[in-house]
Amino acid sequence: MPTPSPHNQREFAIQVVRDLRDAGFEALWAGGCVRDQLLGLTPKDYDIATSAAPDQVRDLFGRRRTIPVGASFGVITVLGPKPAGQIEVATFRTDGGYSDGRRPDQIHFSTPEHDAARRDFTINGLFYDPLTDEVRDYVGGVADIEARVVQAIGDPEARIAEDKLRMLRAVRFAARFDFAIDAATLAAVRHHSSEITQVSGERIGAEMAAMLVHPNRSYALRLLRETKLETHVLPETIQLVDADWVGVLNLVIRLEKPSLAQVLAALLARLDDVRVAGGIGARWKLANRDVDRADWLLDQLPMALNAAKVRWPQLQRVLINDGAAELVAMVSAMAGDDDPSVQLCDSKLALPRTELDPPLLLTGGDLIAAGFAPGPAFSSILEGVRDAQLEGRISTPDEALQLAQDLSGG
Repeated sequence: MPTPSPHNQREFAIQVVRDLRDAGFEALWAGGCVRDQLLGLTPKDYDIATSAAPDQVRDLFGRRRTIPVGASFGVITVLGPKPAGQIEVATFRTDGGYSDGRRPDQIHFSTPEHDAARRDFTINGLFYDPLTDEVRDYVGGVADIEARVVQAIGDPEARIAEDKLRMLRAVRFAARFDFAIDAATLAAVRHHSSEITQVSGERIGAEMAAMLVHPNRSYALRLLRETKLETHVLPETIQLVDADWVGVLNLVIRLEKPSLAQVLAALLARLDDVRVAGGIGARWKLANRDVDRADWLLDQLPMALNAAKVRWPQLQRVLINDGAAELVAMVSAMAGDDDPSVQLCDSKLALPRTELDPPLLLTGGDLIAAGFAPGPAFSSILEGVRDAQLEGRISTPDEALQLAQDLSGG
C-alpha cells in the first residue's frame, strides 16, 4: 500500500470534519495530530473525535468506505482516496474501569470535555477545529507544550492504573520531544515501575524499539533508569555503571540512524556476557532478524575493531555479510572515522562486489569430479583454497585444483 501524502491526508481529515459538521454532528481533530501541529511538526496521521455514534459514522460515509475495527470502543476507520490513506473517527467517550490494565471495561459516549479527561497526557488531550483554526484545550495541554513537559491528565496514579504502558509512553514522549516529565507523573511512574511487567511483551517491545532508534535515544535510556523502568524492561543493562554506563550512552549517541539491532548490540557490548540479545528478543517479542543481527554484530565486533591486523581472508568473510555496513558503522562510532580498521573496512566495502567477493575457483563438486572422496577434510581443503585465492596466491581453477591436491596430501 502506498504511503499517504501528508497534504492529501490533511485535506481528507478536513473534509471528514466538514462532512460530519454538515450532517449536524460536532467533529474535531484530536490527540497527537494537534500536538504535532502545535510543535511545528507534520502529523503522521490524523484522528477525529465526534459526537456521531459509530453507526451514524458508517451511515454517513457508507459501509464500503468504513471499517468497524474498533466499534466496541466507538472507533470507525474511514477510508479515503489512495493518496489520502485512512482516518480513525472516534465518538467522544468516557471510560469505565481498566481491570486488565489495558482497555476500559466499558465506555460511555459523552462530550469533548469528558473525552479529553480520559486521555493519558495533557499534550495528547487537545482538540483542534480545522474549519475555524481553533484549539480546544480542556486539560492544560497548550501550557505544557510551551513548558516542554509531559504531564498526566488528572491523577497520575489513576492514569497509570488504567494502562501500565503509559509509563513507557511517558518516557518515549519525553525523549521524542526533548521534554521533561512532570514531577508528580515521574513519581507515579517510579512508584509503579514494577507493574510494567503486566503489559504484553509486544506492546513493551514496540515502545522500546521506537525510543531506541530515535535520535534522542540516549535521553530515553537515562529516563528509563531514572524512572526505574530499566530494571524491569531492560535488566541486562542495570550492571552498567559509572564509566561503562557513560560509554554506552555516548556510543548510542554516535550511531547515525541505527537499526534496532545496532542499538541492542551497543547496549550489550560492554557486558561480561554479551549473548543476552535472545533473552531481550523473547521478552519483547522482537523479530528473529533483529535478534540474530544483534548477536552477529556482537560476535564480530572484537575482530572488526582490530580489522587492520586481521588476515584478509578472515576479514573478507565478515565484510561480505549483509550486516557488514552496520558492523563498520558501530566500529566507527566506537573508534572514530580515522581509525585504521575503519578506513580499511570502508575501502574494502567500496570495492565492486566482484572484487570484494570474487567467484569461487573451486567447489565441492569440482573436488568430487576430480576424484576426491567426500569427507570431513572437504571443508578445510576448500577453505585453504579460498584463502589462497583471496590473498592472490592463486588465480585460476587449475591452480586451485593443484593446491587442493597438495593440501590433501595427494
